[in-house]
Amino acid sequence: MALESTNKLRGVLRSDFFWGYATAATQVEGGWNADGKGVSIWDTFAHTPGKVKDESTPDDAVLSYYKYKEDVALMKSYGVTAYRFSLSWTRIIPLGGKDDPVNEVGLQYYENLIDELLKNEITPFVTLFHWDTPQTLQDRYGGMLNMERYIPDFVRYARVCFERLGGKVKHWITYNEPGVYTLAGYAAGVHAPARSSNRELNEEGDSSTEPFIVGHTELVSHAYAVKLYREEFQPMQKGTIGITLHGNWSEPWDEDDPLDQEAAERAREFEIAWYADPVYKTGDYPASMRAQLGDRLPKFTPEESKLVLGSSDFYGMNSYTSFFVKHKTTPPEINDHQGNIEKLDTNKQGVERGPPSDTYWLRTAPWGFRKLLNWIWKRYGIPIYITENGTTAKGEIEPTPAVLDDKFRIEFFKGYLDAIGNAVKEDGVDIRSYFAWTFTDNWGQFTDLQVNFRTNSDFRMGCGLYRPIWRYVY
Repeated sequence: MALESTNKLRGVLRSDFFWGYATAATQVEGGWNADGKGVSIWDTFAHTPGKVKDESTPDDAVLSYYKYKEDVALMKSYGVTAYRFSLSWTRIIPLGGKDDPVNEVGLQYYENLIDELLKNEITPFVTLFHWDTPQTLQDRYGGMLNMERYIPDFVRYARVCFERLGGKVKHWITYNEPGVYTLAGYAAGVHAPARSSNRELNEEGDSSTEPFIVGHTELVSHAYAVKLYREEFQPMQKGTIGITLHGNWSEPWDEDDPLDQEAAERAREFEIAWYADPVYKTGDYPASMRAQLGDRLPKFTPEESKLVLGSSDFYGMNSYTSFFVKHKTTPPEINDHQGNIEKLDTNKQGVERGPPSDTYWLRTAPWGFRKLLNWIWKRYGIPIYITENGTTAKGEIEPTPAVLDDKFRIEFFKGYLDAIGNAVKEDGVDIRSYFAWTFTDNWGQFTDLQVNFRTNSDFRMGCGLYRPIWRYVY
């Protein structure tokens, strides 16, 4: 069935298209305090009783810090051409600050990993920040809540990475999903650093303001890191640099209702254009956000706006599912971060958005993936690198033979790969990579049930079956 439906798409993608997997340092490395590594906010979060559902920690994860050669050999056997991974800031600069010492052993680990990838003809895509702020910076001045003090620390960290690793790394990503980091960590308070207005869950925080302050810090610090790379490193190292944003497709609940159409567009703007418009379109936040949030949404200075606009060489896209969106008739609540909309699993006609997975919000919905690719391409007109996409499957926490067969995940990937091929062939969208989330078992499945973010009980099973799909389809 898969061959029949995808043979027509052979040869559609670029000859230099990147296929691979994506991971995050905290979720795979282990060695959380090995060889001089410092403490991140996720180390603190995981070691605080009650924060993680099953009381697990990333102390060991899947030991990629020790087993990176085995990991690379496994990827090589899958036929991947690229691997996207993040650096642990505190493994490189244990205390995190601009004047704090560099940990040579930590830097050497990443250099060894990159060398091993290149030796096996796998291109490294390196992410500087995947949610693991140094705890020391959080303690010193509140981390990203203090943009003035945070930016020099982040830029110095970026400089160390560019200087040491940039000769071999040609693909840099500054931030992974800045919006998820802010909403889960500062609005819902269910991720590190665990701040929100909910005093039953968090001792400190203000969900109505802090996510937007932190988001602004991420955008401006990203732009400063890009400026540094472009001025001092890119001319000689010949690499690219950008940012990766999250976002799922929002479809009107009633496709004929102008209010639902407006609500769906507003939902896309609150989720995606919050970061993408400043970087790729206007140098400012969407008007819909300003209208609802007022002064709670920071204002770019003219200098910041100029710095942020155009500060990404590509569009890094993480996406997993699609939702039906309905407008609300009541005024937005002060802690609303979605654009005053309601998300639903079925539309007005009772059509479901897709088969459910083992993650409450994640359903297979490639129909929306293609629409989202077109929306991003038409709105921003910049090459798209798909940097994360994947699914969980029901029953994989304690796998049965039926789960090990993993047809659910095969169908997921088949649908999304078809959507990519059709977006390129029929719609003219410029797509240059596809990274599956994720490569190995992945710590993080059992954080609070409110936010179960794209983590799989045993993804080695899924990847083993996923490999033949991309190798025969394109």
